[in-house]
Amino acid sequence: MPSVRTMLRCSACAAALLSASCAVSHAQAPPQSPATAAPSTSPAFREVTDELGRTIRIPQTLNRIVSLAPNLTETLYALGVQDRLVGDTDFCDYPEDAQYKPKVGNVINPSLEAIVALHPDLVLVTKPSNRLETVNSLAEVGIPSYTTDPHTLEEIISSTQRLAGILGVPEVGKALTKDLERRLDDLQRRVASLPRRHVLFVTWTQPLMSIGKDTFIADALRYAGADSIVDAQGWPQVSLEEVARIQPDFLVFAGNHTETMPVGVEALSGLPGWRILDAVRHHRYIMTSDAIDRPAPRIVSAIEDLARKFHPEAFSEKPDDHQDQDNQKDQKEKDKVNPPAVVPPTSPPSPPVPSFRLAAVLPGVAEEFPCAR
Repeated sequence: MPSVRTMLRCSACAAALLSASCAVSHAQAPPQSPATAAPSTSPAFREVTDELGRTIRIPQTLNRIVSLAPNLTETLYALGVQDRLVGDTDFCDYPEDAQYKPKVGNVINPSLEAIVALHPDLVLVTKPSNRLETVNSLAEVGIPSYTTDPHTLEEIISSTQRLAGILGVPEVGKALTKDLERRLDDLQRRVASLPRRHVLFVTWTQPLMSIGKDTFIADALRYAGADSIVDAQGWPQVSLEEVARIQPDFLVFAGNHTETMPVGVEALSGLPGWRILDAVRHHRYIMTSDAIDRPAPRIVSAIEDLARKFHPEAFSEKPDDHQDQDNQKDQKEKDKVNPPAVVPPTSPPSPPVPSFRLAAVLPGVAEEFPCAR
């Protein structure tokens, strides 16, 4: 009968052989194929909420976009995603490249067949310009639409940033909105202490139509240091007699309006009613670009243009003078903490040399806008 020691020795040998066999078997086992890995659970679609509160289902990546309004087309270019724009309307004319995109008709009645043929992942619409029937028709054929509806400059900026996030370029949107806010803040600093101009913004002359106080154009005028004389809402028809009673400082026309108005701006002085306006008699007209009509990032450039015409005195210094003043103020604060070292002169100081700064003058301002001070 084997001894206990012999039995323990045999058990140890058997365990060693079993361990070696398992190690060899494991080493010879083929690695797991990537094809057998767990499938990805990332959804192909996502849900977003547009500016009307509608929840829409869109692809994770938006590669093909159709724009049904000029301001939306401009916003796509401002965000640098114009390569994804596969179609827009007949009125999408800025920037110039937008004119060469495939067209789907006008803003009010775009061609549903033309839109479908472009196979868009998303169609961008805006409440003030596009019809609900268009949105419903797109939904019936399975094409999602995202609606914007900004009413103020702040909402235009936030709408731009929100759209940047949906399109997958949030950092571009953040940088763009930061620049727009900086420029608007600079305008506010320049015109805040100046008297406000009273303005009639003319969208049509016969009948006379203007903009209400709840529109983004009225808000744009406020940033430019002016106020609309119209106290109504929306886009109302205005009484010329009431305008004559108020006597606005300026009449403002957008470039695209003057091309289609039945009466030219220069002809107003010959029309009854209009010629009793001081702004007409003294030719205090301001022609601005169509950017003022479009709730897109470019509107800030139009506001800067208007501010310069309403308040040329606020822009008489060099463009970087405000920055120079800020830098000088910062340096004074630093000098209080760490006074600069005084180095004794090695030679007699030279007499001071007089310096002069030529004030920047806006050409033609005095002649075109005689009331400007």
